Amino acid sequence: MPSDPHEATGTDGGALDLLTMGRIGVDIYPLQIGVGLEDVESFGKFLGGSPTNVAVAAARHGLRTAVISRVGEDAFGRYVHQALQGLGVDDRFVSSVPGWPTPVTFCELFPPDEFPLYFYRYPSAPDLQIREEEIDETAVRAARVFWVTVTGLCQEPSRAAHLSALRARNGARHTVVDLDYRPMFWDSVEEARTAIDAVLGSVTVAVGNREECETAVGESDPLRAADALLERGVELAVVKLGSRGVMARTAEETVVVPTYPVQVVNGLGAGDAFGGALCHGLLAGWPLQRVLRFANVAGAVVASRLECSSAMPYTHEVEKLMDGEEDGR
Repeated sequence: MPSDPHEATGTDGGALDLLTMGRIGVDIYPLQIGVGLEDVESFGKFLGGSPTNVAVAAARHGLRTAVISRVGEDAFGRYVHQALQGLGVDDRFVSSVPGWPTPVTFCELFPPDEFPLYFYRYPSAPDLQIREEEIDETAVRAARVFWVTVTGLCQEPSRAAHLSALRARNGARHTVVDLDYRPMFWDSVEEARTAIDAVLGSVTVAVGNREECETAVGESDPLRAADALLERGVELAVVKLGSRGVMARTAEETVVVPTYPVQVVNGLGAGDAFGGALCHGLLAGWPLQRVLRFANVAGAVVASRLECSSAMPYTHEVEKLMDGEEDGR
């Protein structure tokens, strides 16, 4: 175990800043925009899965990141490992599952706001076969940020593994749940709400859009939703407001940041870019206003690009746009 209980080790012995857990796979995205899959002629292959993309996004900001997940014993599983390594994310906690294919996800691109997703991960997927006994509790406790998503709670044994990891984390600062509600993975909103309620007392940060927050706490108004999250023990509630920007609320302050305007190509990776940038800002100790501005711009950058994981911006790209935004005021 590390001599400092707040440090996990990266591949070169340094501190691990972010450890995410959950969905991983391959995104198969059309190279033609504005047409249905039946008319698409060519596709691009990219690393995918929301918590995986968050780890990639954070790595672009210089953070040492790793993912806890599982893939199939197949060519796409090998690709996932290659892509993680190539994008600077530690893959040591990504194991293989015999008999389950690595999942693929297709999308359609109808900018600016329609991006249907088609998940090929039924009846289950390797990343939902994460088992409690496989969790490296030392790494979970030690990471400076630990990030889970609601999707990881939708099936066993993944749900038990997530709950075990959160128990090991024991409410340490910067324990994040991405509310990431995907209705196709649940039998009902009520089932999802019950599962989410079981983890809200174990996390310090909750992040979601208005619909996801309503699923979590039954409140559609952003302020009431944020207050409900805080009442359940969260220290920082982040509510994405769509075209109105993003709001963050703590016991002491409420901050609202407007959207950063871009020409949207694919909005699917914006939230993950936001998440990785949020982790960077929190660990840097920035004021909440700056954290949100940085994360918002990072998300906008990815929304202006086709792919998700490999489109994540570097810090200097985000800061250049932020500087230009300030100059234009």
